[in-house]
Amino acid sequence: MNISIKATGIELTDALRDYVNDKVGMLERFMSCDREAVMAVVEIGKTTNHHKLGDFFRAEINMNMPGQNLRTETEESDLYAAIDVAKDHMAEELKTKNKKKATLLKRGGRLIKTLLRFGRQ
Repeated sequence: MNISIKATGIELTDALRDYVNDKVGMLERFMSCDREAVMAVVEIGKTTNHHKLGDFFRAEINMNMPGQNLRTETEESDLYAAIDVAKDHMAEELKTKNKKKATLLKRGGRLIKTLLRFGRQ
């Protein structure tokens, strides 16, 4: 998986880059397609500089897979928490996508079996 990281309003340090690569790299185990064909664009940063309650950070993950694009975005008071929540949401989307694909495959197999069973009579 190719991971591209963009930082807005903050400096992209090596520690942040490694953290994002580790967290987004974990998502590979939920993918059912060719991992080399997947492009993940991660944008992290500070939303504004004038909140009364402190800083708010956002993390956005866009995954471009063959035939499908998935996107998730979160805002948290901690940058690392925003990255974790965005990763969790993307993992749920990938699981849902895989479950839906398996369900459609089973339903198609069931239909073929029914057609074969009643076609012999």
